[in-house]
Amino acid sequence: MDPHSLTETHLSQLCETIKKELNSSIKPLRDVSQYYFDGQGKYIRPMIVLLTAEACNTHTSKNRKILPSQTTVVMVSEMIHTASLVHDDVIDGADTRRGKTSVNKMFGERMSVLAADYILACASQALAKLGNSEVVELLARVVDDLVKGEFMQLGSKENPDERFNHYLEKTYKKTASLIACCCKAVAVFGDCGPEVQEIAFQYGRNIGMAFQVVDDILDFIASEGEMGKPTATDLRLGLATAPVLFACEQYPDLNALIMRRFKGPNDVEEAREAVYKSDGIARSYTLASQYAKEAVKQINKLSSSSQRDALITITQQILQRRK
Repeated sequence: MDPHSLTETHLSQLCETIKKELNSSIKPLRDVSQYYFDGQGKYIRPMIVLLTAEACNTHTSKNRKILPSQTTVVMVSEMIHTASLVHDDVIDGADTRRGKTSVNKMFGERMSVLAADYILACASQALAKLGNSEVVELLARVVDDLVKGEFMQLGSKENPDERFNHYLEKTYKKTASLIACCCKAVAVFGDCGPEVQEIAFQYGRNIGMAFQVVDDILDFIASEGEMGKPTATDLRLGLATAPVLFACEQYPDLNALIMRRFKGPNDVEEAREAVYKSDGIARSYTLASQYAKEAVKQINKLSSSSQRDALITITQQILQRRK
């Protein structure tokens, strides 16, 4: 089943719906906060959350159509994600995002930070209006994970044996937590039992991990045109992702580069060359495939539906994507 055709009607209205939530009377704040909601994103997170809601509803046979509360979670998933992108662009000093000038370059860092905070505030208000404390707690955990993940990204583990677990935990907090918790939230609103809620959570967690590992691979093998942003960004930011960490096992000299966060004169080029010569990219794809297989295993526990099959299709598309 094609995920895009199943979600097109709903997602085509997503940006306009979000803009209504961000309709501040302060025009500069409105302009900055709405900047990335231009219909140019992949919108993979709201797509997954929407399909999970419908798959869970079908499984329980209580609500076959998506509920207004679930629609709010779909919207909030994109709002939280976009707020984190704005913060990331400020922290990283990014120049481009989604093929256009980054928000921090367009409006300045101060306004961008305030706009990201405003997006999070509006998302929190939308959730609070639903009156479900369990879901509010779930999404509060996402914001907590995002902040902790960003702090984890600022540091490196000296012990190579601890480094990979550090990378996986950071990846969960910065990427997978949002998808996992939003998938569980729509299951909660669908009046699903604990077992189905856990299935939704584990699907979101594993698909989120697969997505980010592939994203880390693409930073090495995709072109800037495909990504809509500069490549090799992670190395320039001092980040050792899966391809580098796997390559490090074959080229131990990379350890020194990792600890100085690739700040030496030729560190970025040396690290890239080591990754290309090693099996780091192949092993990273294997890791992403393992997460994707677990996601499929989890979602297959739900009753058969076009939405469930679309979620399986997404796992295959994520492994094959080039942007």
